[in-house]
Amino acid sequence: MSEQHFDVLIVGAGVSGIGMACHLKRECPGKSFAILERRQSLGGTWDLFRYPGVRSDSDMFTFGYNFRPWTGGKVLADGAAIKHYVSETAKEHDVAKHIRFGLGVKTADWSSADACWRLTALDEATGELKTYTARFLVGCTGYYNYKRGYKPDFPGEKDFKGRIVHPQHWPEDLDYTGKNVVVIGSGATAITLVPTMAETAGHVTMLQRSPAYLMPLPSTDKITLALQKVLSPKAAYRLTRARNITISRCVYQLSRRCPNLMRRLFMSIIRRQVGSQTDMRHFTPDYNPWDQRLCVVKDGDLFEALKAGKASIATDHIERFTETGIRLKSGEHLEADIIIPATGLDIQMLGGIKPRVDGQDVVLKDKVVYKNVMVEGLPNAGMIFGYTNISWTLKADIASEYLCRLINHMDRRGLRVAVARDAGNSLGEETVLGSLDAGYIRRAQDRLPRQGTHGPWKSSQNYLKDVKILRFDPIEDGYVEFDGKKTVARGSGPRGFLRPLRSALFGT
Repeated sequence: MSEQHFDVLIVGAGVSGIGMACHLKRECPGKSFAILERRQSLGGTWDLFRYPGVRSDSDMFTFGYNFRPWTGGKVLADGAAIKHYVSETAKEHDVAKHIRFGLGVKTADWSSADACWRLTALDEATGELKTYTARFLVGCTGYYNYKRGYKPDFPGEKDFKGRIVHPQHWPEDLDYTGKNVVVIGSGATAITLVPTMAETAGHVTMLQRSPAYLMPLPSTDKITLALQKVLSPKAAYRLTRARNITISRCVYQLSRRCPNLMRRLFMSIIRRQVGSQTDMRHFTPDYNPWDQRLCVVKDGDLFEALKAGKASIATDHIERFTETGIRLKSGEHLEADIIIPATGLDIQMLGGIKPRVDGQDVVLKDKVVYKNVMVEGLPNAGMIFGYTNISWTLKADIASEYLCRLINHMDRRGLRVAVARDAGNSLGEETVLGSLDAGYIRRAQDRLPRQGTHGPWKSSQNYLKDVKILRFDPIEDGYVEFDGKKTVARGSGPRGFLRPLRSALFGT
């Protein structure tokens, strides 16, 4: 069994892992690191998902990294373009050579005696077990199981004579030309699949149990294209990014504070898109805006497919699958050659790794998370976890910056071990995914670490507030224990909001 040692080990080579590696290169020069990735290519989500039309549901000017502009006027990029952006970022910052592909991490053990992590990883091509040790461990695995998506067991499923395809495992040989397709679901995946498949399929039906809030968004930003003609790419990116962060934050805040007002606004927008003859029952959710994520409709393509008769929506419950389709509880029968259960994700933390500290299992659901970056009781470990109400990468960037600050602080003071300690018993009921009420989050209550009821244990889901906390607040704040000693808070970061606000909107 081979063994290698690094200053930092990063698990996962997706958006978060590549971002963390780039921040290390920029902010902690000289630190040795490796990225362990189970797949044979970088990109994470954007390498895994191959279904038709796969794209970001966040605008690319906030989904892009804060240190590398997303150029062009494309707002919602397809999966291949995002993977290319991540790959080019890795090359530009010389981190691609640090990725070890094909390694599935099986165990992660912290030794207090050695003050380091020991990971075992299976080389899935050779079957060889490899061991890696590191002073710091950073989990950048996202929050769902790459090996399987979530799919309920539908009654009569074995009777269906057609093909059932989960979007997470899209087969290259699937030909749906001229076929009748039923897409089960109303989330971002279904909203993307239906209009894309409708271009060549015979007919596509989106079967939803309940509607989601939909928001049409142009795929091209003409204002940004104009800015790029007169400003540098970096300046145009920062201005567009600042504008989009502000708009997203305002929409979210208004949705939480004035749900009835925002509900009427969203419904009026949809009514204009679909026309007065459409049954609005299919577009009227039974929950408030931002209780679940908004679903972005690129260029209104879903509405155009519906108006053209290429697609339709059924709002009902499934009674059972039949040989030729799906029978609904209303008695209606949907004919189908292909059924696509776009029924969500299977939540999984740290890629399924169950960490141990000095031989003791760490049960994540019993732990609270500090600043949404460090799990209580896990020494020298970080977890890059993005936002659920705005672009994932906004939080991934500043969480990576915080871990780099922590590493540099420890080096300056000659400290070996940092661990967040919850001395105030602040464990709350909400998970790190916040108050979203999506089914995939409810199903994972027993797997997700918790956020606290107050202080740095409570997740704000507020980018402007997090910029202050992660970029400017002191490392030694009384909550992190260094080398077994509790620290005393040293200051509270910059007073006022101008410096954090400027930093949040226009970069570090």
